[in-house]
Amino acid sequence: MTVESLFAGTPLLLAPMAGYSDAVFRRLCHEEGCDLAFTEMISAKGLLYGNEKTLLLGRPGPKEGPLGLQLFGSDPVSMGEAAARVTEALGDSLFCLDINCGCPARKIVTNGDGSALMRNLPLAEKVISAVVKNTHLPVSVKFRAGWDEEHINAPEFARMAEGAGAAFLTLHPRTKLQQYSGQADWDLIRKVKETVHIPLVGNGDVTDAAAARRLLEQTCCDGVMIGRGSLGRPWLFSEIKEGTPSPDWEELTERILRHGELELTAKGDHGMVELRKHLPLYFTGVRGAGELKRRVSQVKTIEELRQLLLDRGQG
Repeated sequence: MTVESLFAGTPLLLAPMAGYSDAVFRRLCHEEGCDLAFTEMISAKGLLYGNEKTLLLGRPGPKEGPLGLQLFGSDPVSMGEAAARVTEALGDSLFCLDINCGCPARKIVTNGDGSALMRNLPLAEKVISAVVKNTHLPVSVKFRAGWDEEHINAPEFARMAEGAGAAFLTLHPRTKLQQYSGQADWDLIRKVKETVHIPLVGNGDVTDAAAARRLLEQTCCDGVMIGRGSLGRPWLFSEIKEGTPSPDWEELTERILRHGELELTAKGDHGMVELRKHLPLYFTGVRGAGELKRRVSQVKTIEELRQLLLDRGQG
């Protein structure tokens, strides 16, 4: 697959989400029609320190589809070296590298990383250029509207990123200070789309198929990235692409148990710990969700989970 072939249609992408975008969840989304998934953000410095656990975050799992690895950092030298190392170690199994210029978390921006780069375009340009020069893989950039409402600079940032060699861009049109509150400014996606000549992916507030259609119609963007809307709903990709209905309780039970079995296969006993982060999200909108969420937080084995879900189905 190439960037050109990816955007020959209107691709659906899975966002990098810290703590959630592991290989198992990415696989489930790929099976539902996700065209390109991203790893959770990976520290460039962590890679350079030889942290094997950090590198493992970027390794594709069994039967995964196309994968992008997201790097974060603000030192051009470190980012370039990390890109080279990742390309050497994993390049044959990756579709692209992505640069995080959008994370609003305090511990990230305090170090000048993530959305802090929205306040320093010359530095961001050096970072992007360094990554591009140190990999043969396409490089994408995920960024925000700006730092705050008084400093909306997404169009300028996008032009800079294109000039620095980015192959495509993803815009989450909220500011750093907004975090994930308020409404995503889809009109800004359209403005940025009119600014650049490379593909632009729209991201933000896509929670169902109707929202995906509105985003595409309103912005004319080239693809849709789905983040929080997919948590507990990996089938959202097939809903958007094929109009498939949400699963009934029996189908939901099967999907949850398969998620659990894949986690256990991938991570052994720790798989249940990972699964418990996802479980409450599957019950959003389900009758009696509060009690279900409380009870699944206490399950320790897949057998306990299976029995809980069976009892709920018969109740």
